[in-house]
Amino acid sequence: MSTLTYLQAISAGLRDELRSDERVMVMGEDIGVFGGAFKVTDGFFEEFGPDRVMDTPLAESAIIGTAIGAAVVGMRPVCEMQFSDFISCGFDQLVNVAGKMHYRQGLAVPITVRLPSGGGFSGGPFHSQNPEAWFMHAPGIKVVAPSTAEDAKGLLHTAIRDPNPVCYMEHKFLYRRIKGEVADEIFETPLTARVARTGSDLVVIAYGAMVHVALEATEDLDGASVEVLDLRSLVPLDEDAILDSVSRCSKVVIVDEANAMCAAGAQVAALIAERGFEDLDGPVVRVATPDVPIPFSPPLEQALLPNVDRVREACRELLEY
Repeated sequence: MSTLTYLQAISAGLRDELRSDERVMVMGEDIGVFGGAFKVTDGFFEEFGPDRVMDTPLAESAIIGTAIGAAVVGMRPVCEMQFSDFISCGFDQLVNVAGKMHYRQGLAVPITVRLPSGGGFSGGPFHSQNPEAWFMHAPGIKVVAPSTAEDAKGLLHTAIRDPNPVCYMEHKFLYRRIKGEVADEIFETPLTARVARTGSDLVVIAYGAMVHVALEATEDLDGASVEVLDLRSLVPLDEDAILDSVSRCSKVVIVDEANAMCAAGAQVAALIAERGFEDLDGPVVRVATPDVPIPFSPPLEQALLPNVDRVREACRELLEY
């Protein structure tokens, strides 16, 4: 076991896969000689060489398209979008080609697309999005979102070894702020939810950076017993774990950093309304970002993003319902 930051865990997982499987390759903008915008691939170019650590042009469509071609002939490419926002330039290749290849031609497309996402660092409207719902809506693509260092490594191993295209949502705010004990060997984290804290009066459902907001907001909440459920995987969504928490706790707050309209939290709320309604003792409450671009201004950004105070207030109001 080693104590690693969230970023170090991602780097360790990538390095392990490159060392253990010659089919694995990484590609993206500035990931080679420079070591990546966030230094996740620092030192990879020297160890594995330019054939497996490939600097690419500033062309997201070309990056994903090349990865698809490599995957179809047996490779397991890992693409880095320098910021998740830039995936829009490669949307057609990912959604209309990678996501549909199995349905159209029976071919596996084992690509992993690393998507550094989220706000909290004053990156502005082009570097702070949480676009996971775009891909939840696209059949054929899996979506994972780790919140801990352990899951950052384990879910990356799972993603790379999966025969389907996987969007790996890594939250930039967690890179150097979160650390934990991580196994040195390769291990695969299942695409299921994780109970981050057990409780019985109310459950807060979250993923990614919002898991830590939820834990802090409910650590000592007027003596209430509050469960926190970390989704980890958005596609597939662990419906059984969600409904089990709802049945035991009866009150639900969903925290989602993405803007509220048609977000992952909306899908969770729909599931609960359809299959868990009779277990509820109050309305399903959502805490999310308003439907506006993320501003550069730090005070404005902090006013928009879900935070500890907003989550705590939502929980208190629901507990009193």
